[in-house]
Amino acid sequence: MGFWDKIFGEFIDVIDWLDESNDTMVYRFERYNNEIKYGAKLTVRTGQAAVFVNEGEIADVLGPGLYELETQNLPILTTLQHWDHAFDSPFKAEVYFCNLRKFTDLKWGTKNPIILRDKEFGVVRLRAFGTYEMRIDDPALFIRDIVGTDGHFLVEDISNQLRNIIISRFSNIIASANIPILDLASNYEQLSQYIFEKLQDEFGKYGIELTKFLIENVSVPPAVEEALDKRTSMGIITDLHKYLEFQTAESMTTENANSTAAMGASMGVGFAMADKLSKNLREPTGYIPEPFEKMYYYAKDKKPIGPLSIDEIETLISDKTIDADTLLWSSGMENWQKARNIEEIESLFNLLTPPPLS
Repeated sequence: MGFWDKIFGEFIDVIDWLDESNDTMVYRFERYNNEIKYGAKLTVRTGQAAVFVNEGEIADVLGPGLYELETQNLPILTTLQHWDHAFDSPFKAEVYFCNLRKFTDLKWGTKNPIILRDKEFGVVRLRAFGTYEMRIDDPALFIRDIVGTDGHFLVEDISNQLRNIIISRFSNIIASANIPILDLASNYEQLSQYIFEKLQDEFGKYGIELTKFLIENVSVPPAVEEALDKRTSMGIITDLHKYLEFQTAESMTTENANSTAAMGASMGVGFAMADKLSKNLREPTGYIPEPFEKMYYYAKDKKPIGPLSIDEIETLISDKTIDADTLLWSSGMENWQKARNIEEIESLFNLLTPPPLS
């Protein structure tokens, strides 16, 4: 290899990027301090965009296609570099590839309960979670305001910020919607669409397009769920008076005709009992079950520690006292279970995991 061949071999003449991951949003093409050869081949694949940055300033953005890098393909970079039409020397510029595909099945959930007032149950606490999809819509804006000089930007680097925006808007909307708790499930679709529209502008400020937003579940504390189950059970036996009347009438067909007097007395007692029980069920007692919060115990040195509320458990997870393998128990559980296997506890670990340091 001759001297000039060696020198020109230091220049980059092929620029492309194959994404081998599922979560890379932006990748900076590594030049290793080499210069880009004038006329180099640039391949931008479907679902990608190439952004040229010159001395910290965003220049040209190229969509999918095969390019031969010349002044006519890089008009803004040409202006910034003050190139003339005869330019044919190598040049320096950073090339960022943006992944424009949709990033799906991203999770969101309330870190702390949302406190609101319900007309039927009074003050209650709600937790909610769901999924969303998003994609890079404006590569230049996304790199300038979010990515900066990060050479390998992942979904997790921005997911926490997007989750905070979602939860903030969801909390405001659910608190002001005045939808009864018992009707929330039938309004998931409408709420999802309304929140989706409200979040579009928020995501757009980052150069991101929100493509889908779903509410999967809005839940109340376990004690409130138990109260709802009891209320449902009471509704099943509201016609006890008619039931006892039917049972008494049926018994008449099996009684001996000679025991009419005894049957009359039996019927009288039966009707009296039915009337009394039915009145007791219909008359309000003024008692409303008080929803007590579910409490937990955790094992430390083979000893149970508790009782603790879910907020106290969350604090212990935050300060590393409780980890995913810590054994927990609560009323209704047959055995002690690891924290990672308890649904309402496991979600706290995901919400409290900080983004990786860049």
